[in-house]
Amino acid sequence: MNTTFSFAGGSLQLHRWPLEQPNTSLQAWDAADELLLQHGQTAISEFQNQHNKQPSLLIINDSFGALSCALAAYPQVQINDSYLAEQGTRYNRQRNGLGFDNLQQQTSLQPYPQHADIVLLKLPNNHSYLQYILQQLATVVTTDTVVLASAKAKDINRNVLAIFERAIGQASASLAVKKCRLIHCTVSAQQHEVSDFPLRWPLEQTPYTLVNHANVFSREKLDQGARFFLQHLPETPNGDLVIDLGCGNGVLSLALLSQNNDIQLICADESYMAVESARLTIAENLPERLSQCQFFADDCLSRQSDKTADYILCNPPFHQQHAVTSHIAYQMFQDAKRVLKQGGRLRIVANRHLDYAQMLKRLFGNCRQLAADPKFVILEVIKRS
Repeated sequence: MNTTFSFAGGSLQLHRWPLEQPNTSLQAWDAADELLLQHGQTAISEFQNQHNKQPSLLIINDSFGALSCALAAYPQVQINDSYLAEQGTRYNRQRNGLGFDNLQQQTSLQPYPQHADIVLLKLPNNHSYLQYILQQLATVVTTDTVVLASAKAKDINRNVLAIFERAIGQASASLAVKKCRLIHCTVSAQQHEVSDFPLRWPLEQTPYTLVNHANVFSREKLDQGARFFLQHLPETPNGDLVIDLGCGNGVLSLALLSQNNDIQLICADESYMAVESARLTIAENLPERLSQCQFFADDCLSRQSDKTADYILCNPPFHQQHAVTSHIAYQMFQDAKRVLKQGGRLRIVANRHLDYAQMLKRLFGNCRQLAADPKFVILEVIKRS
């Protein structure tokens, strides 16, 4: 794995988070980071020459802190929807001796800072979250604010530029450099569209309504894996502690709470928007059960104590950002083994083509297939001595 990030002004040792990832070809930055940093440094120099002071930076969607670390000399607010991105930034800053004096980290749901001279944005994977980000920016940027964004060239098209234009102003894209492009957006003074997030839509064949913030998977309809999992939820005894790992909008937790009056429930996800969506889903449908629930933004189950859970439910992802990988699922399974009590159970839904059954057998010594359809399987393991 290449860990040396070289740029105009120096070099850094950067690592992806969490550490010890099996795919050694992945690194903690990409060509879009390099392009955005290059133009960001130019914008900083121009600002300093014009105003004779340091600019205030707003850095959004900085996956592992490459931008934050390279620009650590300047006061900055970093906004992410990812607990992992926050931890990765802090680890890389500490490893490179950069400190935290100039850094303020915020979640995606906190109010954006009232002033930023330069905005540096790595485009997120989905357009709904991009729309949300730009709608929040529209409330704080001025016609003097420099707004720069970058992504792979294939991800920048007319639709993306139109989202910028509707939200904050005219946008143009550069020619491709290392298969990436830069967007420069000129902020206009006119009134722009307001945010329509979170979305709410009915859960089919129930009296309930699901709440989805902009960066939550399957924002406008129930995904097929969750639909299949809902048909095969466990019967949990009263008093059991159940963890919904990778909770998303909380649909599994809502279903469990609706069928059991006396379980204790933990919803955990690395996305702040997912955790808040799950909280709102339960608060708006079963408010009397909210006191039975806890909600955590987490790196899998790193914040949970050993041998405390009776049941863990999980619909594991098989990608991190743009990279397809199995290490997140494996970390989820490892953490589940640590957190489960003796005799506790982990139940998952997975795409049939993923070899999670063998992974679980190696880790737990057992794995049983409870159900299957043409696309998904339901697997369960028991933590034994």
